[in-house]
Amino acid sequence: MTNLELQKKANEVRKGIMMAVHSAKSGHPGGSLSAADIFTYLYFEEMNIDPANPKMEDRDRFILSKGHTAPGLYSALANRGYFPVEDLKTLRKLGSYLQGHPDMKQIPGVDMSSGSLGQGISAAAGMALGAKMKGQDYRVYTLLGDGEIQEGQVWEAAMFAGYRKLDNLVVIVDNNGLQIDGKIEDICSPYPIDEKFAAFNFHAIHADAHDFDDLRRAFKEARDTKGMPTAIIAHSVKGKGVSFMENQADWHGKAPNDEQYAVAMADLERIGESL
Repeated sequence: MTNLELQKKANEVRKGIMMAVHSAKSGHPGGSLSAADIFTYLYFEEMNIDPANPKMEDRDRFILSKGHTAPGLYSALANRGYFPVEDLKTLRKLGSYLQGHPDMKQIPGVDMSSGSLGQGISAAAGMALGAKMKGQDYRVYTLLGDGEIQEGQVWEAAMFAGYRKLDNLVVIVDNNGLQIDGKIEDICSPYPIDEKFAAFNFHAIHADAHDFDDLRRAFKEARDTKGMPTAIIAHSVKGKGVSFMENQADWHGKAPNDEQYAVAMADLERIGESL
């Protein structure tokens, strides 16, 4: 896809995020919006997938380690054709298959149930090793929050992946600088993120999470890297695209009211019209 097509898709993904969270009256918009361009690039450009055959044996795998940003993943899956976009309005509703965290048994396109922070990268490393052991060439991608990498399990998994030289594994860190309680650097700083991953035998790459040329460069570099896994530190803006949510930790985990929702959708409509 062209960058313009990707930008338009990403804007639709953001609209879906807002629709879902507003309908649920709960959820996590900030980190979903910051990762919207990453979701879009993965599902519309990078990964070998088929919405008509979600369990395709040789498909690439994706694990949303920061499972609370499920609205972003669900919107990307819906816009990619895994299920109707209209179903996003059932987020967190009783009886809906779209609950607050991804469920691999209920949702087409979800490869791993997730939500307990720190665990997704372990599952991803296991899948990547499984591909190596079976002689299969699918790739495994996992998205972590920058606050999430304060979890010790992340570094156990990184040590394992680096030691096993899992060059079919790509770890993406959504580095928006904010977690539920404020700035990550004020709470338990994970910086320097690139040097930490490098110390665990990862190839570390920096990228602008909202620039599709830069994302394309980073993912190509990851594919070209042999003998070690890759960590992409994706620099992003929490709440990207919605004026009053951008760079506001307060929007980590709450839904907009009706008036705020109208402002948010108007913001995204303007972005769409400008593309």
